[in-house]
Amino acid sequence: MTRKTYRASASAKVILCGEHAVVYGRPAIAVPVSDVRAVATYIPSSAGPLHMHLPDVGEHWHWPPGPDNHPLSTLLHTIHAHMQHPALHGELTVRSDIPIGGGMGSSAAIATAIVRALARGLGRDLPPEEVSAIVFEAERIWHGTPSGVDNTVIAYERPVWFVRGEPPQPFTIARPFTLVIADSGISAPTREVVGDVRRRWEADPARYNAIFDAIAALVHEIRAVLEQGNLERLGPLLNENQRWLEEMGVSSPVLERLIAAARAAGAPGAKLAGAGRGGNIIALTPPDRAEAVARALREAGARATYITTITATG
Repeated sequence: MTRKTYRASASAKVILCGEHAVVYGRPAIAVPVSDVRAVATYIPSSAGPLHMHLPDVGEHWHWPPGPDNHPLSTLLHTIHAHMQHPALHGELTVRSDIPIGGGMGSSAAIATAIVRALARGLGRDLPPEEVSAIVFEAERIWHGTPSGVDNTVIAYERPVWFVRGEPPQPFTIARPFTLVIADSGISAPTREVVGDVRRRWEADPARYNAIFDAIAALVHEIRAVLEQGNLERLGPLLNENQRWLEEMGVSSPVLERLIAAARAAGAPGAKLAGAGRGGNIIALTPPDRAEAVARALREAGARATYITTITATG
């Protein structure tokens, strides 16, 4: 008898603007990267443990109990408690095209795909806000003090205006725009970089609050630009956000080399995306220049590039 299979996927994401400042109560805008995804496949059985297979990182283990302090083990405990202790038996396999440690929400996408696949296997389709809340618990293990942006934009899979402690606000984008995303090839653990920023903020709160306020003003302006469709203003605003991230101390020579290459190849705006020091940069690019910008980024040392269009929303 063929066992039933339940599959679910979740998109990558990039923070368009507002990273780091969002941890301190300022707004951020994040957008899904729908063509780069994590996929979870759940094949239930009637008895035995849940066998977890993570072939991309060479991990195979069973739950319960799962590895100590492993984010996915913690996620499974959270799902189990949230769904009032259902039986979880069978095989759970997770594959992902999203680079790890690159600011594209790999951990949140994997967790989101797992939550959805297991929920479907249990006969439940959870709404985005419920998926997001479960995933946030796992994100706390991964990142220490996450903003909540990743789990929110990935669970909703649409552009989101986010202020920590407030309900997320999907909002209207009047015109589509194209981003080229470049993976620097350097992993930048979010937890470490976020911790460094916190220590600097604690040592000099006046300076860092001024930086966060300047970024917040940019984020408000970028939202207005997106809602009105004035995309010719978007590139310079992204460049200004990058300047403040450099001032904050989360950029790096490698990222700045890629940003310069993108701008030289025709991108009107480019900045790091995510925690910084490694990971990805994003480049706002005219659609007819996207391939050329991607090629220039690879020639400048990017390990991989992705071209994605952020669609207009009603």
